[in-house]
Amino acid sequence: MLNTQLGCTHPLGSTVLENGVNFAVYAPNATQVSLCLFETHAYIELARLHMHKREGGLWTLFVESLEEGALYGYRADGPYESKEGFLFNKNKLLLDPYCKDFYGDFTWSERHYCHLPVGEFNSHDNAIDMPKSRVCSPSPYNGKKPNIPWCKTFIYECHVKGATQMLGSVKQQKQGTFLGICDSSFIEHLKSIGVTAIELLPVHAFISEQFLTTKGLQNYWGYNTLSFFVPHKAYSATGNIIEFQEMVSTLHKHNIEVIIDVVYNHTAESGIDGPMLSMKGLHNHGYYRMLHSPESVYINDTGCGNTINIDDPITLRLILDSLRYWVEYMGVDGFRFDLATILGRTHEGFHGQHAFFQAIAQDPVLSQVKLIAEPWDVGPGGYQLGAFPPPWREWNDKYRDIVRRFWRGDSGTLPELAKRIHGSNDLFEHNLRGPLNSINFLTSHDGFSLADWVSYGDKHNEANGEQNRDGHSENYSFNCGVEGETTDLEIVSKRNKLQISALITLFMSKGVPMICAGTELNHTQKGNNNAYCQDNESSWLNWVGLRESQILKAPITSLIKIRNKLSVFQHPFFVHADDERFAVLWYNRAGQIMSESDWHDELNKTLVYILADNVECSAVLVVLHADTSDAEIQLPEPPFSTSWEAVLSSKTDFEVGQIPNSFCLTGQSAYVLLSNHEETANGSEKV
Repeated sequence: MLNTQLGCTHPLGSTVLENGVNFAVYAPNATQVSLCLFETHAYIELARLHMHKREGGLWTLFVESLEEGALYGYRADGPYESKEGFLFNKNKLLLDPYCKDFYGDFTWSERHYCHLPVGEFNSHDNAIDMPKSRVCSPSPYNGKKPNIPWCKTFIYECHVKGATQMLGSVKQQKQGTFLGICDSSFIEHLKSIGVTAIELLPVHAFISEQFLTTKGLQNYWGYNTLSFFVPHKAYSATGNIIEFQEMVSTLHKHNIEVIIDVVYNHTAESGIDGPMLSMKGLHNHGYYRMLHSPESVYINDTGCGNTINIDDPITLRLILDSLRYWVEYMGVDGFRFDLATILGRTHEGFHGQHAFFQAIAQDPVLSQVKLIAEPWDVGPGGYQLGAFPPPWREWNDKYRDIVRRFWRGDSGTLPELAKRIHGSNDLFEHNLRGPLNSINFLTSHDGFSLADWVSYGDKHNEANGEQNRDGHSENYSFNCGVEGETTDLEIVSKRNKLQISALITLFMSKGVPMICAGTELNHTQKGNNNAYCQDNESSWLNWVGLRESQILKAPITSLIKIRNKLSVFQHPFFVHADDERFAVLWYNRAGQIMSESDWHDELNKTLVYILADNVECSAVLVVLHADTSDAEIQLPEPPFSTSWEAVLSSKTDFEVGQIPNSFCLTGQSAYVLLSNHEETANGSEKV
């Protein structure tokens, strides 16, 4: 017989104390909440203990002599009034929303469903198909964090499994895991190209949607969260959550930050016809947004069945507690928020001063980490690029699209391209933010890889089982004359040149650069631009034949070195004409300052610009020539030396060194040239 006491209302979840474990859970409309304890292998329910209802809708219980490692779950009884948003069902075992670890696997079964009243098939117990929450007492992270400033940040977006699943230098047990990410061979690869931050696709525990499993597919990306605190078990070599801390600690020792992609906009419980796994059975119409009438209809601003109700104080508390846990206990350096517009939306729409943003701004922990928004969702007014408050950074899809369109050869792209290269002041300066608030990227996990961008004119998503209807149809891509892979050396060379040209644009733009993992390996997904369910070799990075595939590694490495040497890219403010130190100058091919007619000439596909620092006497000249034809160019006079020094180009037979003021631009090519004060240039290391 277990001895129990009233218990404490804080903190929520399970807490190991000196002589037992305290449990606290929020279920304000339940008539009874029971704590269910399970035997070690999670099959047999050993005890069902009634919890005590406390002030504010909290339920608590202290169980004496219980120890860390104990397995448990909750059952909540109460009204089943679907039209009012109440779905209580004591037959459904619920994961603790605050559990820090769990045991066992999730299995799809009709026993999980809750859309029928109790007494029909909804009377079936789902415990056998549910993982069990595990009492856990993790230690706070005690490693030293790199604290790399935004002006020196280079982000590598990466999938935990896909990064090392096929990396032969990693031991087989560690391939595709957190320990694979911190393997010395993978870390050395990151360091060799200058990466300062690895941005991991979702690492919160997630499950695959049933419509995928019935087709024999799996949710690969992980945007279907089961727990906001537990690291995804399939990414652990031993099942121990400490592996995540070990990964972070090892990366930190190599001066690499860890940013995690978090999904606080919806959960795996989906809509009314989805499973009951956790929050739906505790406080359904508080955790999720519902229509006012009938309240059984879930607002679906995510396109995934439900939408987190960030306006509810207990939901806001849950998300903030989760964020702090990943910083203080797991050691992460920042977050990329999936569909972040939802976190700033009330019933009246998006608001840049939402309570969520205010809570983070005043939080002594969360206000000090890197915060990145994906500034859109599928709800009303969902596109909010540029509307987030300082110090938030934002994925800039306008940057991505205009660079792709420019190098594809679209007409009339120069005015917008210049804005994006300058750091997108039209988007960020209005609320006192600068160019470093723009996360510039060419590709991400969602969409074509960079290699596929120049290899496919159309998406090829047949493997997803949706008749190629999923994924974006407009990718601003082109195939260079052949759809898909080819052995034609001329086309292969052209594709490589275009990718390097686009990368030169990326790294020579003001803002924070990000590349998608595998860019440096010429990674291809065979034209699949929505590989969310492809947990196979089409998504995993191919490390075989690196000598042939790493054609882009050297340019990326050189570009980040050039960028880090130039103070203009570290300047946190936008440069205007009256700036005494910095200058941004735009030229035409004749070496003259761009005129109005030059800017609006839709046939003009050449952009030349100088970014200069008048104090340090350094300048970079960038030439972007997207026209397919060769063209003569007259370079503007170098500001701090007698000649320009060419340091990088996408031109195939390019040679480093001094370059004449007049030369021929090769079609669809880009060039980087430096002008340093003679004393500085002679005394500095060559790039």
